Amino acid sequence: MLLKTIGEKLKKPLNILLNNSDILIFFIIFFIKFAVYGKEISPDYFDKGVYIPIIGSILILLSIALLFNGEKRVKVLYIMDIVISVILIADLMYFRYYKDILTISLLRNAKLLTGVTSSVKGLIKLQDFLFLADIILMRPIKRLYVNKIAKLNKQKLLLRSAKFAVILAIGVAINGMSLYKVSIEQPTLLTSMSNRIYLTKLIGNLNLHAVDIYNTATNKIKNSKPLPAEKEKSIETFLSSNNGVTVQQKNLKGVAEGKNLIVIQVEALQQFVIDKSINGQEITPNLNKWLKSSLYFNNYFYQVAGGNTSDAEFMSNNSLYPAESGAAYYIYSGNTYNSLAQSLKSKNYYTAALHGNSEGFWNRNVMYKAEGFDDFYGQRSFTLDENVGLGLSDKSFLTQSVEKMSQFKKPYYSFLVTLSSHFPYNDTKGYGEFNVGEYEGTLLGNYLKAIHYTDEQLGMFLQQLHDKGMDKDSLIVLYGDHFAIPKENADELYKFENVTNKNDLQWYQYQKVPLIIHFPNDEYKGVNSAYCGQMDLYPTLANLLNLPEKNMFGNDILNSKEQKVIFRNGSFTDGKVFYISWTNTYYDISTGQKIPETAELKEKKEQYLSELQYSDDLLNHNLLKTMK
Repeated sequence: MLLKTIGEKLKKPLNILLNNSDILIFFIIFFIKFAVYGKEISPDYFDKGVYIPIIGSILILLSIALLFNGEKRVKVLYIMDIVISVILIADLMYFRYYKDILTISLLRNAKLLTGVTSSVKGLIKLQDFLFLADIILMRPIKRLYVNKIAKLNKQKLLLRSAKFAVILAIGVAINGMSLYKVSIEQPTLLTSMSNRIYLTKLIGNLNLHAVDIYNTATNKIKNSKPLPAEKEKSIETFLSSNNGVTVQQKNLKGVAEGKNLIVIQVEALQQFVIDKSINGQEITPNLNKWLKSSLYFNNYFYQVAGGNTSDAEFMSNNSLYPAESGAAYYIYSGNTYNSLAQSLKSKNYYTAALHGNSEGFWNRNVMYKAEGFDDFYGQRSFTLDENVGLGLSDKSFLTQSVEKMSQFKKPYYSFLVTLSSHFPYNDTKGYGEFNVGEYEGTLLGNYLKAIHYTDEQLGMFLQQLHDKGMDKDSLIVLYGDHFAIPKENADELYKFENVTNKNDLQWYQYQKVPLIIHFPNDEYKGVNSAYCGQMDLYPTLANLLNLPEKNMFGNDILNSKEQKVIFRNGSFTDGKVFYISWTNTYYDISTGQKIPETAELKEKKEQYLSELQYSDDLLNHNLLKTMK
């Protein structure tokens, strides 16, 4: 009797479990597949934080299956299993080649990818077929389930809809919390997707692809309407006028024509460390020495937005503003460009980009092709013999780069991007000994060690170029990409600089990076104090190299009648006034005092906002494809 009573009590929950066994089985299968995938892309992928969004995304998928009855539900789950397996296999194959994860933009620009399609056999591993094993093995089980159990699992639409709504709500709530946490801790990461490996460790693979689809769709919708002809004409008129704002007799016109061009973008090199010492030691002794025989621009601002390092590359090579949100290197990787590399190629230059990080990081493997570089020497092109910071050490990278460049066909354009001095500057052992005194153990102190290390390697690099005679016929350009010290650590920077008047103007004045241009035989050396920014590098080099100056939003620093630096957030400076957009405040640079808005300043603000919109419209509608 007792057993019968227990049996009666267990009958209902057992029936519920049996009738939903397909949901439970596929939940376990999906979770295992994500675990196997995660283990390969990163040994620490499955820390406790990533379990939650993975469960949330699986629940959302399973909620859809709950809308169906019996056999149809099993078929839906089976199709989901196939789709997930294919996505994970594709991601793993791409990861093995580029150390990155596939996105819509990569699929859309598949024609720009090289190497992967010809090496598919080498990218597939035997264990990949395990992702498909359950699909094959479950076919007979699926038939048995459909015949024996699924037929019993007939539920009314109202009940199915209720189950769908409950499970969907739970899944969305779980994912919402995970995405919200990322958006608070790293506000630009979800829109820029700058580090997809890191992001998938925070929100899971399915959520990463969902965010990618959302970003792609919203940008597509926003840009689906054709640009009115009058707006396109306004952009062309502006660019024609902007590229003509120069003095009648151009300074240094064509003085470097036919010379090799070597451009080094240095990670997190800010100007405040130049000619600065701590405890009697120069922080950047090699750059300090080199700039004395070069043309040094001491009011050069970084203008990056959500794309950070990639934005610096984008502006320097195209003189176009960064994307309004996200990273131009992802959003506009299918566009046509009038880039520095393409202009030089028209003069029979060989063009190459060199960087020691993975090829897929910041979508460089796609974007460098779009910008017209002949070759990209990424991580796979270097011997990974020493790590400092986030990857291949600057010492090894720069040494190997000199050897590669010595074999390039002349004239050439080499675009190098360093890595070792990347935030968070915690590889103090790799940086070597450098006494930072009271700043030991602080972010600023660690940064000083990092940039001192990079300065040492840059000095070695410049010496190697000299020893090989490669500097005799080359224009060498060096600049910093973006800030090193986040605003939340501003007090450390102000203390180091003995700043007492802490305001928005003061903060912006520290957002400068050095720009140094070295000519053969140390010609044209000196200091240029014009207010300028990364948008102005390409026009300036175009003048020196005698390249066409067209379709550029920046100005030739050496010849422009006006000084302007426009930031993506709407802030700007003309060298006399600094406008801070988030407080709608103007400062007189000479006095450091706030000044009221005049009609002239308001007009200038609106003009510069229009310029940002022109750049957005040009990129969103790929206008350079048809512009002459």
